[in-house]
Amino acid sequence: MLASIFIVQGYDTLRQPEKVAPRADKVVGPLKERVSALPDDTEQLVRINGAVQLVAGSLLAIGRWPRLSALALAATLVPTTLAGHPYWETKDEKERAQQRIHFLKNLAMLGGLLIAAADTEGNPSLAWRSRHAVQAARHDVSLATQTAKASGKAGVAVGATLGKAQGTADLAQAKADLALARAARIRAERTGEVRAKAGRAAHKASIKAAKTAGKASAKAAKAATKASVKASKTTGKVGLQAGRTQAKAAQLASRLPVG
Repeated sequence: MLASIFIVQGYDTLRQPEKVAPRADKVVGPLKERVSALPDDTEQLVRINGAVQLVAGSLLAIGRWPRLSALALAATLVPTTLAGHPYWETKDEKERAQQRIHFLKNLAMLGGLLIAAADTEGNPSLAWRSRHAVQAARHDVSLATQTAKASGKAGVAVGATLGKAQGTADLAQAKADLALARAARIRAERTGEVRAKAGRAAHKASIKAAKTAGKASAKAAKAATKASVKASKTTGKVGLQAGRTQAKAAQLASRLPVG
């Protein structure tokens, strides 16, 4: 309903711009001085304005890009109202009242168009989305920072726990190695003592055996000496007796007569 008047008026202006061009000169002139890109032909500007109203009104009527279409219509309505209904310049009271009604009517339509341009159909506006996106980004950054800090603290705690556990394991290993070294030293000492005792015992046994063997050898030597002395004495006695016997035999032989 809001777009209907713009469709009709834009179509008429597009087809017959010469009807509106004389009234538009007083508005187009100051615009040309400020905006050099505008065409010099007033009818061409009026035709462009009518084309914008026809297209934007049609899009608003079918609900395509309603906010952009309403904003475009509001932009075309301002020069149209200033050119078509300057009631303050009219001296006739009746015509002034009539022009004032048209001016207020266009002002009301401008308000409706601005409302339509701001209407998001229940969806957040671009400004709200931008602010919300910034706030969400800040919240995400803050959350990421907190998470990173928490992760860092957790990493430090885990590292400290792992370091402590590793230190405890290293200490336990060192104690175990020390205990093994002590046990090996004790075994070595005990083995040395056993070997020393065995050596001392063997030395004592060899000394004792040597003494025993010496005594036995001395006894055997003494016995052999005694036996030798005895045998010598016996042999001497026998030889002496034999000599005596031979001497006696010789004496007897000498006493016997010859022949």
